[in-house]
Amino acid sequence: MADKYFVDGDGGQSRLIKGEMAARPSISTSLDSVRAYQWEVTFHFPSPFTGADKLGNQNKPLTLAAKQVNGLGFSVEDIEVNRVNDKVYYPGRVSYEEAVITFDNLAQAKVDKLLYEVMSKTFNPRTGVLGAVGAAGGAQGNVKGEIQLVQLNADGTPRNIIRLMGAYAKNLTHGEYNYSTNEFHTLEMTFRYDNFITTVDGKGLGAVNGKLEAE
Repeated sequence: MADKYFVDGDGGQSRLIKGEMAARPSISTSLDSVRAYQWEVTFHFPSPFTGADKLGNQNKPLTLAAKQVNGLGFSVEDIEVNRVNDKVYYPGRVSYEEAVITFDNLAQAKVDKLLYEVMSKTFNPRTGVLGAVGAAGGAQGNVKGEIQLVQLNADGTPRNIIRLMGAYAKNLTHGEYNYSTNEFHTLEMTFRYDNFITTVDGKGLGAVNGKLEAE
């Protein structure tokens, strides 16, 4: 009969059926993980929002309103090559997902108004004008910016930052309005980005020579 129900993988930390065990059982390869609910989102766009004198400037974070983030990732398409009886594959074009962020519509912060102004940088319904992207060496645009998803440690300090580069607002959708629900009203915003970087620390630094080393 076996006397263990956890494999003794790291030297004496396994659980024993008869109750003799160390104070810290070995649950997995490490005893802690990044929590899905400890994060903040900040937006860094190149120009202030239109008419946002009481709503903040381009560096104002929307951390209190951000409720959920989805769609951070990328994939590489296959190039299929056929030669006689062989079929081989090579990496091709890269496709990035769309980032979808859900916000609580906070009454005092006027999040619905603030997100409307963010969306208006891409297209302003009041004037019918598309925002300017800008060009290298030319005038600075006001559409594309950077979105930072800050992952936090258990003590609330920044662990690392996921940086969405060249991001712009693509879609803004109000959540359902319903008398019978007992929930906060939400807004869902979709962002398209050129690429993203997962940094190695809370300062936004990247890997050094492909290695996960802090600079």
